[in-house]
Amino acid sequence: MSGHDPEDTFDSKQVYDCEQAKALAALPDTRIRTLSQSSANSVQDFTSQEEDDIDALLNDLRKLINSSTGGTKKNPAIRTHLPLGKVEEGNRLLDHLERILEGSTGGKINHHQVEKAHKEVQVDPPPQQTHKHKSIVQKDSINSNLPLSYAQVTSSKHLWKKVKAANGVYKEFSIPVLNTGHASYSSPLDVANILGQTFAQVSAADSYNSSFVAIKNRAERMTLNFSSRRPFPYNSEFRMFELKAALSKAHDSSPGPDGIAYSMLRHLNAVSLSNLLYLFNRVWREQSFPRQWQEAVVIPILKPGKDPANPLHYRPIALTSVLCKTLERMVNARLVFELEKQGCIPPLQSGFRRGRSTFDNIVHLETQIRNAFVRRNHLVSIFFDVEKAYDRTWRHGILRKLYNLGFKGNLPLFIKRFLSSRTFRVRLGNFYSDPFNQVEGVPQGSVLSVTLFILHFSEILNHLPLSVTGTLYVDDLQISCQGCNLRLIERQLQNAISKIVSWCDENGHTLSAEKSKCVHFCRKRGIHLDPILSIRNDAIPIVDEIRFLGVIFDRKLTFLPHILQLRKKCEKSLNILKVLSCTSWGADRTSLLRIYQAVILSRIDYGCFVYGSARSSALRRLDTVHHSALRICSGAFRTSPVESLYTICHQLPLHLRRKKLSLQYYFRALSHSQHPTSHMTLPATLRRIYNARPSHILPFCERVKSIIQDSEFNFPDIQTVDFQIFPPWNIPQFSFLNPFSGFDKSKTSPVIYQQLFSFHRSRYSSYRPIFTDGSKAVGHVGCGIIFDADISSFRLHTSFSILSAELVAIFYALQKISLSFQRQFCIYTDSMSSLETLCHPHFQMHPVAMEILGLLQTLQHRGFCILFCWIPSHVGIAGNEQADHSAKTAASLLHREIPYCDVKKSVARCIFSLWQETWDLQVRNKLHYIKPSIGLWPVLPIRGADVKLTRLRIGHTRATHKHLLFGERVPMCPTCNVELTVYHILIECSNFNRHRIHFFNSSFLTLAELLGEKHHPDIFNFLKAIRFLTCI
Repeated sequence: MSGHDPEDTFDSKQVYDCEQAKALAALPDTRIRTLSQSSANSVQDFTSQEEDDIDALLNDLRKLINSSTGGTKKNPAIRTHLPLGKVEEGNRLLDHLERILEGSTGGKINHHQVEKAHKEVQVDPPPQQTHKHKSIVQKDSINSNLPLSYAQVTSSKHLWKKVKAANGVYKEFSIPVLNTGHASYSSPLDVANILGQTFAQVSAADSYNSSFVAIKNRAERMTLNFSSRRPFPYNSEFRMFELKAALSKAHDSSPGPDGIAYSMLRHLNAVSLSNLLYLFNRVWREQSFPRQWQEAVVIPILKPGKDPANPLHYRPIALTSVLCKTLERMVNARLVFELEKQGCIPPLQSGFRRGRSTFDNIVHLETQIRNAFVRRNHLVSIFFDVEKAYDRTWRHGILRKLYNLGFKGNLPLFIKRFLSSRTFRVRLGNFYSDPFNQVEGVPQGSVLSVTLFILHFSEILNHLPLSVTGTLYVDDLQISCQGCNLRLIERQLQNAISKIVSWCDENGHTLSAEKSKCVHFCRKRGIHLDPILSIRNDAIPIVDEIRFLGVIFDRKLTFLPHILQLRKKCEKSLNILKVLSCTSWGADRTSLLRIYQAVILSRIDYGCFVYGSARSSALRRLDTVHHSALRICSGAFRTSPVESLYTICHQLPLHLRRKKLSLQYYFRALSHSQHPTSHMTLPATLRRIYNARPSHILPFCERVKSIIQDSEFNFPDIQTVDFQIFPPWNIPQFSFLNPFSGFDKSKTSPVIYQQLFSFHRSRYSSYRPIFTDGSKAVGHVGCGIIFDADISSFRLHTSFSILSAELVAIFYALQKISLSFQRQFCIYTDSMSSLETLCHPHFQMHPVAMEILGLLQTLQHRGFCILFCWIPSHVGIAGNEQADHSAKTAASLLHREIPYCDVKKSVARCIFSLWQETWDLQVRNKLHYIKPSIGLWPVLPIRGADVKLTRLRIGHTRATHKHLLFGERVPMCPTCNVELTVYHILIECSNFNRHRIHFFNSSFLTLAELLGEKHHPDIFNFLKAIRFLTCI
């Protein structure tokens, strides 16, 4: 795409730089803001230093980055708590800092800045705080950190930490006392060294059994020759868009030994990025791995529920150089592409694969159990535990697997050097252990480690007998076998165990018989002996229930144990909402709902389309948690109807939410052609058995089909997505023209736009114009293409979004171009969102946009030169007006598969329509009269006022419904001698007519006028005047 001036081009690089500049201005650490400026003024170009050593170049680059930012603290700062007499002074300082931060961000507090301010000054509370002082501290601290985003709120533990910090309660860092059985160690340096020795011993060569050591030594004598003269595409040098994509995908994490953080790399200017890319390409083509990148700082993380005195109960998390991680991410993208393209990973391995999740394995197991139950068979499943899976992964086995798959050149050689000569030091607070060698295993915390482990371990599924099925999620291995003869099942599974153990013996892995579990799923009546299964003569425990990837499966598949434990956890997390929801100062309803959705509702959602098959009486136990949370978030009175809670908080009932998530997961699986769930169709014989035995619960896919039939959802075929359409090293780079960028449409006359377009066409007169447009209205979606005198228009399925319609129009315009003899074209569209979508290709990209880029790349290889240009709509540009009219009047129906992103929105709309139908039946509900349509209403910023307004809308207040809680008589109006209700107080009671006239200028009112979406501004003054405000 050439032939136009750079200043008229809007491309992905410009978008990236603009977004990074905005992020740079909002950085909490002002030292990083100098990075772009200083690097722009005094950056040395490294690309001419071909003779320099790799380590020397890396040192120069590291010094440049650290000098530009002032460096980072390699050691964590020790928190300094103020003495008790400094409490008030510290609180005033925190308040002052928060006011400064709030004022400097236009009223929106940067939460990272607030957290930094709290970390710099931390206050120890006095032994006994007054309630007033405690409330002030909570108000100042918690409200300053709300609303919280989903990214910030990851667990209830994280939130409790914030709540306790608001009260001045901090958990001090403590050095554990380790007991090795021979001696106890309490010195920080001794503890760090003991942990380092333990981690090193786990990955040492002598930690393997003698039989594998012999196999290992024999195999490693054979040299794996990865050199090749053939130019494999995955060995090509990295390009700048790969580096930028890797940096954009990286999440902020602790820096490695070099002290460089991701935030520094994201703000490097063009010259510095070129230097970094040059360094990466030299490492890549010279196979010279920097020594600094082989060093790691290991943080010991205690495993949940384990004894802190045992050094074996800590998980080593390696902090490595983010420069190395960035290059790893670029290499990993190429490796994953090749593995998926060649089908090297079994389809039932779901770990860390695009379009896959833990739900796939959960649904697969539930489907197998349901099918076994309806056949009245047994199903025995074994859940294996692999000891030290990552730490004992055989490195030569990984390289041998790459060699057998045909990998040659830079990629396998980089992985070989990445795995070799690795050392680490354990860090405890400010103390570092001696350096230790990690002889085997993959470093936990590195980007490549997961992919390499999956590549090596997934082969185990290929060694199972045909009668045994197995699934993997990284190292979570599960196998199962079903049948009517339990002894035959036992023999088949024992045979499978023997083959698995044999493979593990040959590859250095160890299965723990004690930690592995077996469940006998059966609903047959009578006494059935459980199977006897063993690993190396050690019996595998038989249990009645097992937690598998976060969902508890019991032997009769009632899911009651899972629901009970889930309810217990959620009820405990409700205490967070109770603390934050004090009506005098608490967080607003929006913030509380966000916290609820992130911490509690996310737990309820996880796996709900599987455990949602439980009986309704069990599922109702979760409804109480949902209702309690909504009452807390909204401040509604305890007697409020649950239907009103759903509507006032704009939250779906759980049964509808389960339907929504089930449909979305099902359609997402259908959009991936290789997804195992999409192939779970019932054979005709099994379907007849289910029809003959209607008391049996259908498997997941059949339940979803029933939902579709019962709800009369009308969806066409789902468009499948190919994640391997573009290799990472050859992603199309898209750009477009925007000659109208400096003009505001609201302030610019259409005549000016027409003149600008005429001038633009005079510059590109050699390019044949094509105009495209999309249109979406109620019951109609269409697209139009204007190709000179040829007008083409198509009507699409109503589930298509306007973005999809615009992209479909562009795609068919390219198809028309492919049939033309002319080679220069310019496509004009008024959809900026379509062009921006094409500028940012990624694996979750709109499937039609992927088709456009693929076809565009093909046309460019054929010699076509195609430009894209944005034009404003409805300003009198003739071609655009014709395309708009043809899209709106399109009559010819185009049968085209619908993208999943549009299906997902259609599912949400259909579920909300079902919710609206249910709400329409609540004609006696007090809120229904005020809010007949379900929709999101604005929330008052003051918590106390919002709670009062919510209770008035629902019609349940303390004055009117307290009697239901205390068993008292119904309150009566002393003036009118009728039941006291909100409606009576606001509308009917004659005692308040003069107040109505004074505040509302009328005595004839409706509740919708006073309490509607835009409530009357004097409603609270009225309530205060009649002395009812405090009774709500």
